[in-house]
This record gives sequence, C-alpha cells and structure tokens, in this order.
Amino acid sequence: MDITFQSEKLRGICNDGKLRQRTFGERTSKILGRRLDELRAAGSLADVAKLPAARCHELKGERVGQLAVDLDHPRRLIFEPADPRPSRDDGGLDWSKVTSIIVIENVDYH
Repeated sequence: MDITFQSEKLRGICNDGKLRQRTFGERTSKILGRRLDELRAAGSLADVAKLPAARCHELKGERVGQLAVDLDHPRRLIFEPADPRPSRDDGGLDWSKVTSIIVIENVDYH
C-alpha cells in the first residue's frame, strides 16, 4: 500500500527511527514502525484488517471518514484513504480497494 503523510514533519518523524523514538518513546516508536511496515506490505486495507494486533477500525463522530490502528494503548495511528474514497454499493468503505492512505497523526483521541 502507498503511504503519504499529512505533513513533511510527520513524514520525517515516522520514517526516521531515532527521531520517532525521541518523539514518541521507545515502545510506541517500535510499534509505530511495525504498523507502518505492515501497512506498506499490505496490498490493500483489507489485508491490514486480518492483523489482530493492529485492530484496524473505522472511526465515528468527528473523525468519520478516518481509520485507526492500535499502537501502544491508548495511542492510535490515524489515517484516511487517499482520494478517491472507494465505496461499496451500500455506501460503506470498500476496504479491498483502499491501496493508498494519508497518515494524519499519532494520537490518544480518548
């Protein structure tokens, strides 16, 4: 899957192991690196859904249209499908057609 980032600063932090560790701490940094590797290796978002530890899920409320994968509890990596957003006949997101995402943030939104 193709991954882009909402900002150059976020791209730099996520793709530089030392900077990622300084920013998020050792444990979160390690898990974030693993999640990004899993996302890059996936053919589509449907493949990521099969990884129980990632617990990929669609968000609700103010974050409708975004998705998250678990990092170090309670942190989540937030992203959205890159345009155009593929939909099923019922209007829901077609996970099997999401092959490109935009990473928005690493946050505790709880």
